[in-house]
Parts: sequence; C-alpha cells; structure tokens
Amino acid sequence: MITDGFSRDKAIIGPEDIYRPSQTRFRVCICTFSPKILEELLSLYSHTVAAYIGSVKGAVPVYAVRIDGRTFGAFSIGVGAPVASADLIDVNCLTGANTFVVFGSAGIINNKAVDGRYVVPTAAYRDEGTSYHYAPPSDYIPIPGNRLTAKVFSDLGIPCVFGRTWTTDAFYRETEAKLKKRAEEGCLTVEMEMAALQAVCSFHGFTLLSFLHGGDVLDGEKYDHSGLHGANHDLNKLSIAIEIAKRA
Repeated sequence: MITDGFSRDKAIIGPEDIYRPSQTRFRVCICTFSPKILEELLSLYSHTVAAYIGSVKGAVPVYAVRIDGRTFGAFSIGVGAPVASADLIDVNCLTGANTFVVFGSAGIINNKAVDGRYVVPTAAYRDEGTSYHYAPPSDYIPIPGNRLTAKVFSDLGIPCVFGRTWTTDAFYRETEAKLKKRAEEGCLTVEMEMAALQAVCSFHGFTLLSFLHGGDVLDGEKYDHSGLHGANHDLNKLSIAIEIAKRA
C-alpha cells in the first residue's frame, strides 16, 4: 500500500545528481503559484536570476530579489503535490534556501467559517501520494509554521481563520461524501499541495510558512468558481508574503 511507502533509506536519485549544489545565496524563498504575482514582485524590486529548475516543459527561473536591504528568493512554484514538493528540494540544492513562504488559492469547503478571510492551515489531510514517501502514515500532517504566519496576520491587522486543509491530487474526484467528512473533521479548504509540502519540509528540516486565499466554493447548493481567478492572482497576497518572509 502507498501508505506503507515511507522509509529513511537513501534514495537512488537526489538533486545533487542533477544540479551542481550552490553555496547559500539566500535562506528564505517566496513561492507563488501565480505568474502575475511573481511579475508584480519583480517589477517592484531589483533582482537577478539565481538559478534554474530544469523541466521538460522548460527551465523555471529562481530569482534573487533585494527587498529592504535583504536578499530573498522568489519563483513560480509548480501546481500539484509531486511537482511543488520537488521544487522545494531543487531550490534548496540550487540556492541553499531552507524556509519557504508558500501561498495560493484553495477551494472553500466551509464557507461560513472562512467568510472572506485568509486561511492559515494548521494541518493537512493526506489525500495524495507524495507525503507517504516523506512521513510515516497518518491521516493528517501538522503544519507547525502556522504560529509565525498567524503572528504576522495579527500584527498587520488582517483577518484570518485557522484550521485544517484537505490536500488531494484528484481534482475531479472531490465527492459530496468526502467533502462532508473533511468538513466534519475541521477542514476549511481543499487544495493540491500542502500535505506534500509539509512532509518534504519536515523530512529535510525545512520550514514551511503558508496561507491560503479561498476562491471557488464547494459547500453551496451549486459549485461556484466565480471567485477563483481573483483568489489565484490577487496582488494583496504579495505584501503579506513579503512580510512573512521578513519575519522568518
């Protein structure tokens, strides 16, 4: 069973077999799923290309960005648990980054609780495959970085809500029964990366600092995706992510 896949045995392939490991260029990296948000960041601050993540779909640039006298990393992280989690490992090898600020949209499965606020995930339900290769079997994996993230939201006076999230890698297999079960367990959102990202970070000793912006609503009478584009590309998330990166 896939849930029995975890071990600490040495892997056959590591990032050092693909890339030349770099001396540390920056410690904290801002990871956005939105090319529009990344474009905005690069338009505001001076930057250089620090490295490239290789892919058959084309190389993904990782930028070194100067913000208020400090250097941070920034790149467009891949969508889905396997790609996104591998991106963190590659970026660590290429740049030395070990703290990752990851933010993006999520489906809302408890609209009353979210109520237009950002969501700081406290744990993720492991309804994907990647995490079982990086952490012992369990239904949920805790996200300990939520405490620092919550402090930033509090200091900025930006409303947020804390709760579990449901990570799935089957976008078109979110059923009413699964939705009800996850909601009963305290999940506020559903997305495709958080459980795997946290498992990889815990395994390698990285830090994950994450928050979500509810977009499409799954718990209404009818699926509503009218807010999805805005949640994906809302530029207001950038200033929050930068502040989290500064505090990391």
